[in-house]
Amino acid sequence: MLRKNFEFEIQHLKDEIILLGSLVEKNVIDAVDALKKRDMAASERVIELDQQINNKRFELENQVMIVIATQQPLAHDLRLLASYFEVISELERMGDYAKGIGVINIRIGEQPLLKPLVDIPRMAEKGASMLHRALLAFVNEDANTARSIPQEDDDVDNLYIQVYRELMTFVMEDPKNIERANWLLWVAHNLERFSDRVTNICERTVFIVTGELTEIDSDPDHKNH
Repeated sequence: MLRKNFEFEIQHLKDEIILLGSLVEKNVIDAVDALKKRDMAASERVIELDQQINNKRFELENQVMIVIATQQPLAHDLRLLASYFEVISELERMGDYAKGIGVINIRIGEQPLLKPLVDIPRMAEKGASMLHRALLAFVNEDANTARSIPQEDDDVDNLYIQVYRELMTFVMEDPKNIERANWLLWVAHNLERFSDRVTNICERTVFIVTGELTEIDSDPDHKNH
């Protein structure tokens, strides 16, 4: 009976982690969409949802501690529960990046954007897609998928470099553009960090399955000598 209760608690935690992840996915897409449309009210909603994400994090961490204290977890179970702590924390930090984009939109205020947003929305969509698949791999303990997703981080990095180069071109043409360039650079930086954290989730999935906590190289062809 005790084991049955444990399995029920684990399934509940998995469902709640997927729910938390969906809130984070939604918020990062909404944050960039609000910036693109210069919609201040939408950015306010992004900031408000971040509080819900924070509350959900603490609620889930408390549930994990209760399971550890009451269900006598075994070795694999302890890896699982320790990884839940880590992933819940990663999701909350990823939510902070979305909130940060909402704050930036509000701070820009009435100023027009320095350039139309093309690559920044692509970064957000790619990061959200990676997160969605990483969380499914996590709850399904799918180590093979978890190892493959970080390879896509290069796509986000390349978009970031492209955004950076474009913005620097605007600044070189007119140094007065530096403030507006910096706002968009911070947005791109947040999205780049967002996708980096997906790799951390993937590494936790591999840890649950294998018991080994190792870094997943986003460039498997690159070897350190």
